[in-house]
Amino acid sequence: MSQLLQIENFTLGFPGRPPLLDSVSLHVNDGEAVALVGESGSGKSLTTRAALGLLPDGSQSSGRVSVRGLDTLTATGKQLMELRRRHASMIFQDPRAGINPVRTVGDFLTETLVRLDGLSRAEATERAVTQLEQVGLRRAKELMEQHPHQLSGGMLQRVMIAAALLNSPDLLLCDEPTTALDVTTQAGIVRLLRDEQQSRGMGMLFITHDLNLAASLCERVYVLRRGEVVEHGKTQTVFLTPEQDYTRQLVEATPAIEVGGLAAPVVAGPPLLKISGLSKTYQLPRGEIITALDDAGFSLPEGGSLGIVGESGSGKSTLARLVVALETATSGELLLRNLPRPNRALKASERKVLAKDVQIVFQDPYLSLDPRIPVGNAVADVFRLHQKQGRKEAKDSARALLGRVGIGQERFDARPRALSGGQRQRVALAKALAARPRLLVLDEATSALDVSVQAQVLELVEELRDQLGLTILFVTHDLAVVSRLCSELLVMHQGRIVEQGPTARILEDPGDDYTRNLIASRPRPLWDAEPVTA
Repeated sequence: MSQLLQIENFTLGFPGRPPLLDSVSLHVNDGEAVALVGESGSGKSLTTRAALGLLPDGSQSSGRVSVRGLDTLTATGKQLMELRRRHASMIFQDPRAGINPVRTVGDFLTETLVRLDGLSRAEATERAVTQLEQVGLRRAKELMEQHPHQLSGGMLQRVMIAAALLNSPDLLLCDEPTTALDVTTQAGIVRLLRDEQQSRGMGMLFITHDLNLAASLCERVYVLRRGEVVEHGKTQTVFLTPEQDYTRQLVEATPAIEVGGLAAPVVAGPPLLKISGLSKTYQLPRGEIITALDDAGFSLPEGGSLGIVGESGSGKSTLARLVVALETATSGELLLRNLPRPNRALKASERKVLAKDVQIVFQDPYLSLDPRIPVGNAVADVFRLHQKQGRKEAKDSARALLGRVGIGQERFDARPRALSGGQRQRVALAKALAARPRLLVLDEATSALDVSVQAQVLELVEELRDQLGLTILFVTHDLAVVSRLCSELLVMHQGRIVEQGPTARILEDPGDDYTRNLIASRPRPLWDAEPVTA
């Protein structure tokens, strides 16, 4: 096999500072899938972006990064543009950062096909719809007319995957492309990516913090730590018999479903949150009615923990947004502390009162972080507003809390754009916890975190739950996290609750076919599915 991507002794940094990447070397052959794993901030995304010539402004680099023989460190702008249009595509971790929010999904997908490939508008639309269907999106024709804000994070990520595959690239660069996806959709995407890679002879460099996912997709793996490759080799060898302590720590921190030893205590008592008959519908421009949530009902006692799982677009995030009053229900009743929620948008004064009791951590941290405000100040402002702390005390509290979620003091004055996706998510979690809410809603809040930091964050949430009687509503696609953190489980499908009850019972003996499919869709290593070759 010929080498498609070759990185040799690549060093990247800024003058007067330690290098961000230090003598990184790796390669990807035609038709080969290679994983790049490591903690958030280790340099995975910087390494991958260099393949497209996307280097930070003001940075200095040395070494060689070549795709099909073109050195992207010295290539001209015209050469890089041709490379990105014809030969290499990238799926970014944050789908909203790559799509213009005022344009429709159809405009985004068809622009290149019409302007560069010469297709008619009808031909481009047909091709885009077919690709959307291949990545598992229902109602693809209707989605073409929708705007990004009308899609869930998982649906939008699938749009980005479809866009990356439209021009049949030689090299596909994937920066956490399945982070926002539920396990069934992730399983479908992994099968699709592997089928496309093998049928087209496409090379793939796959960044992920999910070692189980890397094992299910990639033949070889590189482990990156603090900008250096510390171990590489066949995925099976590296994960089953790691040589380095760091790799061993990553493997040990990878979560697994353990129904026999649930950490979440079962809580009984009067409900803090009670929902009955809750529904939410949306009207599309052509008059079609979309039902996002249909007749949902459950109760959550104070100090309890409820996990909500289901496919992307199943209504999980809609339910979470209704709980925190970011959406208004079409019908039904929501009681918080036995007080009914008015069926209208809340006033500013009502939102401030609600924020003392209920906080949410979003799947996309950009939704909760002001790009102009240093992250330390953002957390300190919450202590000042809700805990009435003075300026110095609030900053001290913010430093301590950021440290507990894995953000060091050197990042206190950094702005969100200077942090990795996982680091921004940790800041968003700290910002929500600073309000000391009674109910914490986590909407895929750990999906962007590497396994070691995820373990730290879950330990922190567990500690606060036990110490403060914090009530948790956890929206996630990670069944292993649910088994650890939540005593009760609720399964959603196409806007409806199809199963609910104790987490241990559902994971051990699911009563619904859809739940069984969720559990069976967890990623499994290639060596369990395919014969091992020498």
